[in-house]
Amino acid sequence: MTSQKKQIPKLDYGIVLTLMLMALVSLIAIYSAQASDQYLANFALQQVMWYVIGTIVLIVVMQFDSDQLKKISWYLYGFGLLLLLGLAVAPITDFTPYRNGAQSWYVIPGLGQIQPSEFMKIFTIILIAKLIASHHLKFADKTVQSDLWLLAKISFFIILPVALIMEQPDLGTSLVFLSIYLGMIFVSGITWKILLPFFSTIFLVGGTVLYLAIQHADLLAKVGVDQYQLARIYSWLDPYSYSSNEGFQLVQSLLAIGSGQTLGKGIGNGEVYIPERHSDYIFSTIGEEFGFIGGSIVISLFFLLIYQITKTGLDTKNPFYSYICVGVIAMIAFHVFQNIGMTIQVVPITGIPLPFISYGGSSLLGNMMAMGVILSIRYHYKKYMFASDNE
Repeated sequence: MTSQKKQIPKLDYGIVLTLMLMALVSLIAIYSAQASDQYLANFALQQVMWYVIGTIVLIVVMQFDSDQLKKISWYLYGFGLLLLLGLAVAPITDFTPYRNGAQSWYVIPGLGQIQPSEFMKIFTIILIAKLIASHHLKFADKTVQSDLWLLAKISFFIILPVALIMEQPDLGTSLVFLSIYLGMIFVSGITWKILLPFFSTIFLVGGTVLYLAIQHADLLAKVGVDQYQLARIYSWLDPYSYSSNEGFQLVQSLLAIGSGQTLGKGIGNGEVYIPERHSDYIFSTIGEEFGFIGGSIVISLFFLLIYQITKTGLDTKNPFYSYICVGVIAMIAFHVFQNIGMTIQVVPITGIPLPFISYGGSSLLGNMMAMGVILSIRYHYKKYMFASDNE
């Protein structure tokens, strides 16, 4: 009898192929968006550059195994916090400009705008995954007290970046962190005796705030909620009454997607004016020019990617990797739901991009970094199948 070891292929070609298809969709959609008279810059060519840089980042990140990621997790998190803190204390300059109502970027000569919060998402996911995995090794015998301590640690290291991001202010990105937070504590092993009242409280508070925004906005105004934030709620619920200001983008987006019908108007034939149609409203461009079929293909690609990440998380026997997969899924899923949802009036408008599709260097690099970590799981995880032959 002989035993033969066979190692499963290191590279997950399924995820690689999905990313390549998303890159193709992104370049076609951005090229189509810039065909209108709205833009003079060649965003499609710039997106190619960001994809090249992002691929290099992905390959580099893929070289790190779980032990190395754990060792550098604190350094990555601390570096991200320093970048966010720098924006919080920096005066408004050409290096740290105030744009689109927020001070969220560093401007690097020759490279462009860099948004630290996009990288901080994956840094935080890695750190939280390490905290959960290390906690369970230390507290093998779970108690309510140990679970409360784990919840407190996760909450603390989420609150720090969120507080700095809200200072910019950037509500959309803060909500992404909230999604990551909820997703990771959901699978953290914390007892439902804690999680059930915890989640109930969050949904109760969120529902109450939404109710007050709709029915009693004056009460929220008294506690410091800005009028422009309330206007976003009103323009979401009734965009046509606000079509000359806050509701303009949503009205145009609905018109564009609706006019695309089943097959769309064709590449470069967009007729509806939509601000930021190459970035935050890229799905509106896809809906108008490629129709219901084009939009369905994009959504299907995201379902496929999330399925592939889920399978990766289930296949690995390393809890640290599994928690990372959950964090990345929560991040991508919220981005997709929020971005597409805001273009079709399902959720209020927030300025977050569609992952891998929207134009934007920081967003793409952050997502490619996340996928580099996901690909490193299969790359470094040695799973062997044993075969026996009778002689």
